[in-house]
Amino acid sequence: MFNALVVEKTEMGTHAAVREISYEDLPAGDVTVAVEYSTVNYKDGLCVGPGGGLVRNYPHVPGIDFAGIVESSDDPRYKVGDAVVLTGWRVGEKHWGGYSQKARVKADYLVPLPKELSTRQAMAVGTAGFTAMLAVIALEDHGLRSGQAPVLVTGAAGGVGSVATAILANLGYEVAAVTGRPEAADYLKELGANQIVARSDINETTKRPLEAETWSGCVDAVGGDMLARVLGQMVYGASVAAVGLAGGAGLPTTVVPFLLRGVNLLGIDSVMQPFENRKRAWARIAKDLPMNKLEGMITQATLADLPNLGKDILKGQVRGRVVVDVNA
Repeated sequence: MFNALVVEKTEMGTHAAVREISYEDLPAGDVTVAVEYSTVNYKDGLCVGPGGGLVRNYPHVPGIDFAGIVESSDDPRYKVGDAVVLTGWRVGEKHWGGYSQKARVKADYLVPLPKELSTRQAMAVGTAGFTAMLAVIALEDHGLRSGQAPVLVTGAAGGVGSVATAILANLGYEVAAVTGRPEAADYLKELGANQIVARSDINETTKRPLEAETWSGCVDAVGGDMLARVLGQMVYGASVAAVGLAGGAGLPTTVVPFLLRGVNLLGIDSVMQPFENRKRAWARIAKDLPMNKLEGMITQATLADLPNLGKDILKGQVRGRVVVDVNA
């Protein structure tokens, strides 16, 4: 027997609690992993709570990320003792996830953990950091280089924004960090932000489709009105990597920034990324994310903390990255 956070659903709603389960309870899969760490993302908040339409069946074990050590494997790509990391593939939503001391998944869902990273560091990165790295890679693949105008990061105090800020600063970019929390300014400067932009300064729509060319790139976790405004502020040929919709799914803009300035809007999906892209991103994370900055983002938690943390992240009250020690 081992511990897991199990979400049950009744006529009264959903309820999450830590309880003992067994190997026989685990779903089918090629590889069983002794989970060491997981983390908390927005989707986890939904799945620990009412489900948000993501969870198909109950009882359910959430946790869209985990890192640990292979305990048994029916797939030749992984052997007992291998360190692995998992993000995406709807694990923790459709499939049982990482809020458990043991997890069983398809081998295709796993990525070998780069030797430079510990399982704890991998979960300090998690889906949020993995997404941030995919965004930086996409911007660079579309021409972003250091020495240009500042790179804007919206929602900078959140998980994706924090890691994006640290990576970009470490790579030599001038980073402008957008936040609606003035108390987060020192935290963002410690991550490497050169400039703090108040959310209120950039969150209002404007009737002008184009403004002064200000940003050479953008990692946008907000969407909505803010993304519409930012598109009109990009320098000629610049790109915006869209990673989230905290400000809404709508996009009240025109095609003018795309036609007159050649702006690129790059969609970033972390869930269904092919294996080679995942390996590339994790290798870049191991190389380009300063571990001392990563440590400064971390809040430690246990399985028992997750019901409250799930509520907090849905309210936007979680800063940086939460690392969940599932064995504590």
